[in-house]
Amino acid sequence: MTMDIVLEDERWAALDLAALAQQAEAGVCAAFGLSPEGFEIALLACDDARIAALNGDFRDKPQPTNVLSWPSDARGAALDGERPTPPEPGVPEMPRELGDIAIAFETCLREAESAGKPVASHVTHLLVHGLLHLLGYDHVRDKDATLMEALETDILGKMGIADPYR
Repeated sequence: MTMDIVLEDERWAALDLAALAQQAEAGVCAAFGLSPEGFEIALLACDDARIAALNGDFRDKPQPTNVLSWPSDARGAALDGERPTPPEPGVPEMPRELGDIAIAFETCLREAESAGKPVASHVTHLLVHGLLHLLGYDHVRDKDATLMEALETDILGKMGIADPYR
């Protein structure tokens, strides 16, 4: 995927967010047999204050959260627990826009430390989570949540990252 990363908070550079994002992208693309060259996303690496403002603007919840995503198209499945139809890729010269993701440094760090997980593993999980949202997966309905969690666990397991839900 072409990934435009905007580092609003320089603390992300120390984690090598670009490498973690590439790893998440490769895992998601492999899971769905998608060609990475056919898609593009934008990733905003910010702090809690910025994500709280975004969360307030877009979800009416003006508090920090770990990750937000904005798919470019509605891709969700009609029935609870069904897989969304994968998007058609563009071409390398004109990739299909999947959407945008924002991730907050302090919240990610706090959650990883609280759970006793490596920060890089937690961030990779949240990036996989955000990418799945861009592909139409969600966790509002029960069966959709079960499907999304299973996909995350499988994708992360293939990267050598432990099940984030255990």
